[in-house]
Amino acid sequence: MRIALWGSDPRIYETTVKEYITGKNGKLRSIVTVKVKMEDRKLVEVPGSEQTLKCDLLLIAAGFVGCEPYTAEAFGAELTGRGAVMTEPGHYKTGLPGVFTAGDMHRGQSLVVWAITEGRECAREVDEYLMGYTV
Repeated sequence: MRIALWGSDPRIYETTVKEYITGKNGKLRSIVTVKVKMEDRKLVEVPGSEQTLKCDLLLIAAGFVGCEPYTAEAFGAELTGRGAVMTEPGHYKTGLPGVFTAGDMHRGQSLVVWAITEGRECAREVDEYLMGYTV
């Protein structure tokens, strides 16, 4: 469908927006983008890849690339090799009393349906922790 409408797939991957350019009325007119790549678990710009594109609607889809270290450090939580918060196998509780995790922070980058399922299962575990039982 997209290719039939625009002649090619209009979606752009491995790119980030560096700048928003607006007109006199504040309406989005164009954006400046740059290609990015992963190096040492960080996104870095690809030199010479800047591009200005006409734009009146911008939708950004950003994937999970791991827990920010300062977040885990604030709770004293350990991280897995994929940057997720470490939990007891088969559970959502961490090694810290009263600290739970679910979704991408638990399993790493995944589908939203897993995050919903894990959120519900984690809520049950939190309920048991707080109330001693769950319904």
